[in-house]
Amino acid sequence: MPMLDAATTAQLKAYLGNLRRPIELVASLGDDAKSADTRALVEEIAVLSDKISARFDGSDARRPSFAIRADEGRAEAVFAGLPLGHEFTSLILALLHVGGHPPKEDADLLDQARALDGPLHFETFFSLSCQNCPDVVQALNMLAALNPNATHVAIDGALFQDEVERRQIMAVPTVFLNGEMFGQGRMDLAQIVAKLDTGSVARAAEKIAAKEPFDVLVVGGGPAGAAAAIYAARKGIRTGVVAERFGGQVLDTMGIENFISVPHTEGPKLVAHLEQHVKDYAVDVMNVQKAVALKPANGDGLTTIELENGASLRAKTVILSTGARWRQMGVPGEELYRNKGVAYCPHCDGPLYKGKRVAVIGGGNSGVEAAIDLAGIVAHVTLFEYDSVLRADAVLQNKLRSLPNVTIVVSALTGEVLGDGNKVTGLVYRDRNTGEDYTVTLECIFVQIGLVPNTEWLKGSVALSNRGEIEIDARGETNVHGVFAAGDVTTVPYKQIVIAMGEGSKAALSAFDYLIRH
Repeated sequence: MPMLDAATTAQLKAYLGNLRRPIELVASLGDDAKSADTRALVEEIAVLSDKISARFDGSDARRPSFAIRADEGRAEAVFAGLPLGHEFTSLILALLHVGGHPPKEDADLLDQARALDGPLHFETFFSLSCQNCPDVVQALNMLAALNPNATHVAIDGALFQDEVERRQIMAVPTVFLNGEMFGQGRMDLAQIVAKLDTGSVARAAEKIAAKEPFDVLVVGGGPAGAAAAIYAARKGIRTGVVAERFGGQVLDTMGIENFISVPHTEGPKLVAHLEQHVKDYAVDVMNVQKAVALKPANGDGLTTIELENGASLRAKTVILSTGARWRQMGVPGEELYRNKGVAYCPHCDGPLYKGKRVAVIGGGNSGVEAAIDLAGIVAHVTLFEYDSVLRADAVLQNKLRSLPNVTIVVSALTGEVLGDGNKVTGLVYRDRNTGEDYTVTLECIFVQIGLVPNTEWLKGSVALSNRGEIEIDARGETNVHGVFAAGDVTTVPYKQIVIAMGEGSKAALSAFDYLIRH
């Protein structure tokens, strides 16, 4: 049975027309079904271009796996497992980039990547259901294609569980460099290069500090920030965006089914469209830059945003759209075992706990959806809710209660995460009705208890609510003249993508009106 359907095969063949140099696929296979599938996939790809050849005599200890090589082996990206699902795009891009097709990245960044000294041998553990993993896999494959000192192996953790256990991989994506831990979580090429090239931070700070003041400076690159930037730029005024990571929390969102006019999409796909839309306008995007302080305008009428790298940006108006992050339980052991059995992304890390016992904290829609998804992978799910009832939609509760391997515990106060020093072994909780403490043995805790606004850096500069949200009026203006805010970081209720976009657009229009009047 073919691994790729006719439509996918035709699309892939069209992409492979962009290959600029011959590439070789070298497969290392065993006698198992996955190896047979890998052979079929490699064979199907090889016949689509006269620039591709295939061999099946590879000596890689990880089986099944296959390397994509060019330039006599000086460019190499390896997939250990079948790169389908979320990683199929990673496969296509690896073929193109190893084959000489230029990546769509900033030219200065690509030059930085080419200039890195080696050896740089990267290994990334991923899962096929992880929406953050492709960004990391694609960035490191790109680096391996550009730099002869770099290689990259992308490893499907669900397929190589013995190695996952031995190397104590408890979250994906997890990246090793030359055998040592390099990082966990989503990273793009700019972040990776900045981490490897220690002088890049100072150079970026110098470049940013030299920029002229903006008419509108948007702080944050999520849906609210992207909408604000587009609406501001369309007015023909000087617009900048400074963001710690473009896309924000949406990058961690799996299925999106309530974005009006789009029946279904996924977070990373939506972010890619947002980023492209912003780039269609004359917007100065400064990514991988964290804001740490806001100083209101003085006599010159310019608000100052100070960045973590030491640089500062000035603007006539500022739109704050720094979004929110996952709320933590705040109990002993949580931080110690973060990414060692305490997780916040069930789609990403769920496959690592196949056949094991896990917990979900939170009885809202996110928690119940997570428990339903995990029940199809793990041996057993225990869902804990602080309230006396679940708060999720009735249809989700009904589905959850129909699953045989789920236990629901309400009126539960989480008390402590237990572990053996390396990984989670259990959870202590208190029954709020009786006051008794109980211990549950498990191997992972997925925390789904809402969001916290990213406003710690703004305390003392703008008015915040008792929940830490930026207080705004009907026009999106804060208590500081010339400073506006939008999205999940504000007091506006209902934290939804479509609402954030509307609020970002409104804030930009308000900022433009402010510029006209002042």
